[in-house]
Amino acid sequence: MKKGLIVFTTRTKDTEKIAELVAEGMRFGGMEAKVQNVKDIKNEKDLEGYDAYVFGAPTYHGEMLQAMKTFLFLAEKAELEGKVGGAFGAFGWSGESPDRIFDTMKNIYKMDMVSQSLRLKNAGLGGGIAMAQDYGKEIAKKLI
Repeated sequence: MKKGLIVFTTRTKDTEKIAELVAEGMRFGGMEAKVQNVKDIKNEKDLEGYDAYVFGAPTYHGEMLQAMKTFLFLAEKAELEGKVGGAFGAFGWSGESPDRIFDTMKNIYKMDMVSQSLRLKNAGLGGGIAMAQDYGKEIAKKLI
């Protein structure tokens, strides 16, 4: 069975909720999915053994949280080239973080990305639950 890792950072738990829903969608799609807070990833070895990676961070005052920025430098050492990837995040006004993560995964890591990043104000608004689950299913579909 294909395995996916969802790594997130959060301020208000909104991005964590989205991470859990993306994982649920991956499971609906026939994959195993593990959700990890970025602070629990200590080195690139913690990223080994997965077929797909989805990274998420909220946008706060137009910026990505520092924990995700630091993680992205660590992940660069993990040999993710060719792996399936996706990016997501919660936002209040501007929502740049998911797109910056997506671009890093696509252009720096050379990953096989889904069509676009997932940007939600929060998982409970405007169909956010279904959108996050569908994003997870899209990851699974790309692998299976």
